[in-house]
Amino acid sequence: MFKSSTMILHFLALGAFVFQTECYFSEEKYPEESKMQPPTVVIAIIARNTGHSLPYYLGALERLNYPKDRISVWAATDHNTDNTTAILKEWLTVMQKYYHYVEWRPMDKPTSYAGELGPKHWPNSRYEYVMKLKQAALNFARKRWADYILYADTDNILTNPESLNLLIAENKSVIAPMLDSPGAYSNYWCGITPQGYYRRTAEYFPTRHRHRVGCFPVPMVHSTLLLDLRKEGMKKLAFYPPHEDYSWPYDDIIVFAFSCRAAEIQMYLCNKERYGYLNVPAKPHYTLEDDRLNFVHVHLESMIKKRHISSPLFYPPPQTNIPVCGKRDLLGFDEIYLINLRRRADRRDRMLFSLNELEIDVKVVDAVDGNALNSSDIKILGVDLLPGYYDPFSGRTLTKGEVGCFLSHYYIWKEMVDMQMDKALVFEDDVRFQANFKRRILKMMQDVEQVELDWDIIYLGRKQVNPGKEEPVENVRNLVMADYSYWTLSYAISLQGAQKLLNAEPLSKMLPVDEFLPIMYDKHPNEDYKSHFPNRNLQAFSAHPLLVQPCHYAGDPQWVSDTETSTLWDDDSVRTDWRGSHKTLKGAAPAPEMLSVAYRDEL
Repeated sequence: MFKSSTMILHFLALGAFVFQTECYFSEEKYPEESKMQPPTVVIAIIARNTGHSLPYYLGALERLNYPKDRISVWAATDHNTDNTTAILKEWLTVMQKYYHYVEWRPMDKPTSYAGELGPKHWPNSRYEYVMKLKQAALNFARKRWADYILYADTDNILTNPESLNLLIAENKSVIAPMLDSPGAYSNYWCGITPQGYYRRTAEYFPTRHRHRVGCFPVPMVHSTLLLDLRKEGMKKLAFYPPHEDYSWPYDDIIVFAFSCRAAEIQMYLCNKERYGYLNVPAKPHYTLEDDRLNFVHVHLESMIKKRHISSPLFYPPPQTNIPVCGKRDLLGFDEIYLINLRRRADRRDRMLFSLNELEIDVKVVDAVDGNALNSSDIKILGVDLLPGYYDPFSGRTLTKGEVGCFLSHYYIWKEMVDMQMDKALVFEDDVRFQANFKRRILKMMQDVEQVELDWDIIYLGRKQVNPGKEEPVENVRNLVMADYSYWTLSYAISLQGAQKLLNAEPLSKMLPVDEFLPIMYDKHPNEDYKSHFPNRNLQAFSAHPLLVQPCHYAGDPQWVSDTETSTLWDDDSVRTDWRGSHKTLKGAAPAPEMLSVAYRDEL
């Protein structure tokens, strides 16, 4: 009896232990599976005579928001006559500890190809060598079992740090980010002729100008492209040797496009985001100086921010007193002014850096900050609104920002007259320079002087409202008679022109400065406005094509208006909104009849 009771108790205890053990294991919290690592990427860098662009190019690669320990760098440089090799070597030496692996293939000699006429000439020997380099990079990526390889020419600047992530997310075998340039040129074709040459199609410009946005199949992408080496068909792709059936032009980008076609791999172009910028293509008599000047149009504010490494080589630090780089000049003007709000140091630094690269001297003028003015200050300055003025779209009156902008230009005109300057050049601080800016403005002003043109103002940058109505100036190439325009991005002004503008006494009947100028050369469509300025004899012309463009258009990322997002000139409590004024909207220039008194009254 006792024995049986003991056994029963034993089994009960054992059962309780088993039950508790099961409960313990059933309630144990297992750790979650760790996340997948990002795919491995090889970045192929092939550089020749690109010392002028390498600091920006390499800085942009550094800022790519992608784990560097998942990136290998394959870099080659050859046939250089500048300091490309030294720049690239220094960067690789400093950065190799951050990347998974670095392959460095420099070649110092020779400095030119057989049959080469200059650094921008492409004989077949050069095409073949570039194809071999690209193939070597591809072989390297395959040997290391990389998931992707990114080819990016050294004059392509990926200013968007998410570029690599965005392209990978598209899940395409071959994809390129659409890159911007000063003109129509970009890194894709929408059509190829049966002989393998470029063919213009109806889809090109809507894509280039982002009137259609997406990820589109195209027959050619080049300069910057991402290859997904995990895809089955990618085993057949090659840069060199060309496909056995290849009979198109001996060109590395066309050879690769044919290889994709033969392997039945579709190329894609993506323009969903603004990824970056590329240089304009080579032209006859093109020089390294042209390359250097063309690069100024890139949005350099993205190039002068945080830097990963200590060397100032790759990120020129923000500064006002930028050191002189070679000889600087005034382009034949008595003074060159840069209008800048003191609180917009980012714009000032970017412009000074760009002008320094162009070797142009400039005088920084502290703009009148409308945000710092109250209504009584404006009255003390003698400012009064033009009777009946309203913004033709929003119905609002003048903003304090517009008052400050007008006064900033007005004080420059006054200084010109006080100092009796023959001519001056004016820049606002939100412009980017078109290709060969310096050469083009020097040639234009030389032609103007040779024909003894009677001019008061010459626009270098503006928004054209009626471009079809503008007549060319006889015997002066790339100059037209200005019609109704918006914006005062940049212009040349003569002493006579400055005096005419001051004589109009515009402070007592103020409207936006870009509306005032067309009134003064009698091209404004609103007759009521013009009636307040009887002497409308300003001789106004414009460069054509324009020599500067705005850095950002309304609605673009990072676009900020210091004139239209401020309070009303006579009411400190009413804040305006740029969306109400269509004159700043991209592609939304109003027809002149929309600015009539009748339309304004309807508002």
